[in-house]
Amino acid sequence: MYKTIITLRSFCCLALLCCLALPVAADDVQLQETHPDRHVVVKGDTLWGISGKFLKDPWQWPKVWEMNRAEIKNPHLIYPGDVIVLDMSSGSPQLRLLRETVTLEPGIREEALAKAAVPTISPSIIGPFLSQPLVIENDALYDGAATIIGNQENRVALSPGDKVYVDRINEDESALWQVYRSGKALVDPVTQEALGTEAIYLGDVKVTKYGEPASAEIIRFTEEIFKGDKLVAAPEEAFASFTPRAPEELIAGQILTIHSGVAEAGADTIVALNRGSSDGLEVGHVLAIYRDGRIIRNPITVKGVQPHKWEETKHLPYNWEEPSSNNSSASDKKPVVELDPTLMKLPNERVGLLMVFRTFNRVSYGLIMQASEPVNVLDLVQTP
Repeated sequence: MYKTIITLRSFCCLALLCCLALPVAADDVQLQETHPDRHVVVKGDTLWGISGKFLKDPWQWPKVWEMNRAEIKNPHLIYPGDVIVLDMSSGSPQLRLLRETVTLEPGIREEALAKAAVPTISPSIIGPFLSQPLVIENDALYDGAATIIGNQENRVALSPGDKVYVDRINEDESALWQVYRSGKALVDPVTQEALGTEAIYLGDVKVTKYGEPASAEIIRFTEEIFKGDKLVAAPEEAFASFTPRAPEELIAGQILTIHSGVAEAGADTIVALNRGSSDGLEVGHVLAIYRDGRIIRNPITVKGVQPHKWEETKHLPYNWEEPSSNNSSASDKKPVVELDPTLMKLPNERVGLLMVFRTFNRVSYGLIMQASEPVNVLDLVQTP
């Protein structure tokens, strides 16, 4: 809630985030043609949306704030009522933050209380994905996880209000638990390696009696719950605040799945990627989405084939080109397609942008921020 504010009589400017700026200079930043000189932050704003008002490439946000690496990972929060000002006095765009305060009498300032900081992307879209495990690695869901063993009426399917029995929940453990079931395996489309198993979130239960067995009540569900489903302690509420930015090194991968099982995705859709924290992906990383170029017959190398009779073939999976020397790093790897001499690969076409908001060891989840064409499973993603 807020204290009453009658007049605004002063602004105090926050210290700029400075020193150890990112390697790429702000000179490379392109402003929107209709960018404002300042923006007053309001409830419902997101950092991505605010950045997009000023910048053509919103992931370049850290450059215009001159953030160092520590500040990128632990950014200063922005609140409704703050004023973001575009400063061109140095010849390159920089943003300044003004924080509104009110002077009531000498020595006393009044500020809004209990403000919620502006999130990076809409929590209404990614909120559940911040608190749910999503990916099961190494059968973690089955290593000692609490299990629903039955219910009072011996019903097959359970729903909110039903009482369930759990094999064991100790008194020193959480009172709120999430219910899961193993879903489909996540397999790398190139290496065919198992990256993990996607967990299916089913609902929430609240413990009514601890012990072996324990009793609990279903308080929410998204799908019917059955005997044998597993429980995971509900985590503390997560806050979706992080800095949008491009990875410092080349990261390339593919889209594994589209949330809700739809065939094509657009803006504000959640997708899973076959790259995770072990590949260098971090929360806040922005990746470009590319449609893999088609493979066609090459009329120059195929005798008797005329240009107007080029024959289109199915897509071929890309492989990884290993570094050419021992001094090369993983970032030197480039996706290539091994082609028959009679074939020609058309260029990949960029169709959108996504932002990573949650990472696991070998899998990540991202939100599509922009899409000029429908995004499909197996579309390529890489550092923009």
